[in-house]
Amino acid sequence: MSSSSSFEQPQVITCKAAVAWRAGEPLVMEEVEVSPPQPLEIRIKVVCTSLCRSDLSAWESQSLLPRIFGHEAAGIVESIGEGVTEFEKGDHVLAVFTGECGSCRHCISGKSNMCQVLGMERKGLMHSDQKTRFSIKGKPVYHYCAVSSFSEYTVVHSGCAVKVDPLAPLHKICLLSCGVAAGLGAAWNVADVQKGSSVVIFGLGTVGLSVAQGAKLRGAAQIIGVDINPAKAEQAKTFGVTDFINSNDLSEPIPQVIKRMTGGGADFSFECVGDTGIATTALQSCSDGWGMTVTLGVPKAKPEVSAHYGLFLSGKSLKGTLFGGWKPKSDLPSLIDKYMNKEIMIDEFVTHNLSFDEINEAFDLMREGKCLRCVLHMPK
Repeated sequence: MSSSSSFEQPQVITCKAAVAWRAGEPLVMEEVEVSPPQPLEIRIKVVCTSLCRSDLSAWESQSLLPRIFGHEAAGIVESIGEGVTEFEKGDHVLAVFTGECGSCRHCISGKSNMCQVLGMERKGLMHSDQKTRFSIKGKPVYHYCAVSSFSEYTVVHSGCAVKVDPLAPLHKICLLSCGVAAGLGAAWNVADVQKGSSVVIFGLGTVGLSVAQGAKLRGAAQIIGVDINPAKAEQAKTFGVTDFINSNDLSEPIPQVIKRMTGGGADFSFECVGDTGIATTALQSCSDGWGMTVTLGVPKAKPEVSAHYGLFLSGKSLKGTLFGGWKPKSDLPSLIDKYMNKEIMIDEFVTHNLSFDEINEAFDLMREGKCLRCVLHMPK
């Protein structure tokens, strides 16, 4: 396969994709042309993809259009570009929105997953040549997070894919390519939650409930969940939340309530909404001396965090994280093993299974707060 003479050149594929033409308007099923994978790229037949709140937020606000969203995905390698040695046709893979080149300063540091070569792609293009692999009638269609899984086929850099156990169910483990892994990693890698500690989580979507699961598995004694959706109260118990607060029902500031419940402030506080005002509230809710606040949400507005410097003088800390600190190629296989060994829950996050052509219904469910994860299944 490695020599150019024996390398079989893949051809353009025409397939169905859900294309966003205008911000916030329903996605349209279109026939798109998907280019062959270029050097160090692979083309994936998407088997299933789940809807993440980042897809929803970007779809509501994006000006980079037309675009194919989707970034939590699992599939099967259909073809490989030149120079790809790690994958072959038929491999089962997860596509990931942040890659791991294995050789940049961050990848070799042992301290970071912020790959400098294959980090978050924000221009809607491929990392390698700054072009797209999608087109409609010859006109380019932008990518999203270098994954674009709302398409029957997609092309990703080989550094943004992880080979997985063919026995692992793709329609479940696709959730590990973003939300569930991000929450677990925030609890384990970033905060390093200790046994017997107190935890408060703001926002009980998939990410927040994954933090709860991670904290429970670490032996946290108190896990307080804060949300404005009362329907989350019962659901949250499944993942380890011990106390639920509907912040809309309070007559006093949230930090006061948290401090009273925890005897002075939570050991660990997690912001999982994507609201910088809530990041400040989370910081105010953790303990003086050692309290740590971890922010995971991506804000839609007002990206600056404001906090009185006295909060830091008192010994509190604020940390950020992307993808829970996991290095995708190095770390995701072990998370899949934990799922296969029934050590972590994923199935419980899948509240809806829909066909790919029901994608707009999935967006409606998420916008209305009626789902955790909708998994979209591609036609067989």
